[in-house]
Amino acid sequence: MNSEEDSHVVEYIRLFLPSSPHSSVVFYGFYLFPFKMCTRKTLPAEMISRNNFSVWSILKKCIGMELSKIAMPVVFNEPLSFLQRISEYMEHTHLIHKACSLSDSLDRMQVVAAFAVSAVASQWERTGKPFNPLLGETYELIREDDGYRLISEQVSHHPPVSAFHAESLKQEFEFHGSIYPKLKFWGKSVEAEPKGTMTLELLKHKEAYTWTNPMCCVHNIILGKLWIEQYGTVEIVNHSTGDKCVLNFKPCGMFGKELHRVEGHIQDKSKKKRRVIYGKWTECMYSVDPKVYDSYKKSDKKTTGETKKLKQVSDEHSCEGEEADEMPEVQETVTVIPGSALLWRITPRPPHSAEMYNFTSYAMTLNELEPGMDRLLAPTDCRLRPDIRAMENGDIDAASVEKERLEEKQRASRRERSKDEEDWSNRWFQQGTNPHTGAEDWLYTGGYFDRNYTDCPNIY
Repeated sequence: MNSEEDSHVVEYIRLFLPSSPHSSVVFYGFYLFPFKMCTRKTLPAEMISRNNFSVWSILKKCIGMELSKIAMPVVFNEPLSFLQRISEYMEHTHLIHKACSLSDSLDRMQVVAAFAVSAVASQWERTGKPFNPLLGETYELIREDDGYRLISEQVSHHPPVSAFHAESLKQEFEFHGSIYPKLKFWGKSVEAEPKGTMTLELLKHKEAYTWTNPMCCVHNIILGKLWIEQYGTVEIVNHSTGDKCVLNFKPCGMFGKELHRVEGHIQDKSKKKRRVIYGKWTECMYSVDPKVYDSYKKSDKKTTGETKKLKQVSDEHSCEGEEADEMPEVQETVTVIPGSALLWRITPRPPHSAEMYNFTSYAMTLNELEPGMDRLLAPTDCRLRPDIRAMENGDIDAASVEKERLEEKQRASRRERSKDEEDWSNRWFQQGTNPHTGAEDWLYTGGYFDRNYTDCPNIY
């Protein structure tokens, strides 16, 4: 060994070889790199300004079209791959651990519902587009402090499909799915439909929950301030008990009254309402008894009924402006109904988040590359992508050049396979049937953390 970094690797491998009684939990994290948790508080450079760039010249011919095949300038990206964005579902893993610890299935469903909402919370004000993953690109994330490890892979290019698998280091849960993000441009906004099913398995309780994520819309792509709303119905099904949680992510509506709001209920297999869930996906979620909720709403209607009409007449804000979809002023924070239980509250963002692509503290760490990691990661890991690294360092010109080079290399590889009549073979996931829904899904085949990367493609 010729460096201090190499000696650290050897020492940590020696200390945590499988002979250790804790090896099944600790070994992978220490084997990955000289142990230092990825906890940076900021990015190497501030966000690149987009003021001198116009997306209209690219999108004006794409109204109503699916955007996955449209090449966008790198300046409209954020320095993360879509695979890294997927890993942000795990920011609030403590909710899964809590669900694992609860003995009552209704209580578990409440917390799983909160986790499903928290999984999209990081999208608030994240108006940068993540880099499209290259076919065969991977991302691994090991968080010993949160007790899980994750692997994701880009398993298809057209259509773009990203598969992921996360598992507890103590064999308490598995969380997996595949996402096919369909993007459409509608003149003033871009609508994203995250097609694909999320599956959470609580192994101790022998329960499996499935759901799909809500729609997402980014307003004012051409003119005005960018802003995001989530909307649509999310149904979370417990396939073991028959319980279901129906959540309505409300569109902002006229006058912006419903912006960010989420409301729904949990029903048992006989369709009896057991709990009401309410809050904001940008802030917090609560649960309350349905009778208490109905009583409160009736009282609230009497109180507000007389002023409602006057308020609507005087309110000038609407989601459909003539020149831009003006973002409604954010309404008051969630009004807590007496008797409610707090399920989840969002983690505050760092004070400099606006200068850092509106990243959360969690997102700040996702592309961190500690000394020595590059020799131990799979060569397809997106931490090693030169275009994302250049953008993170504030070099937009190098990022653009590298992005174009990688995309051309990908096209050349596809032409070569076509000429040789050779099919692409994914390394860590394969198509199969989701055992809980019966639908087609991408399933993890295992073996990634054995650290045998000899068959990985050269994509960078």
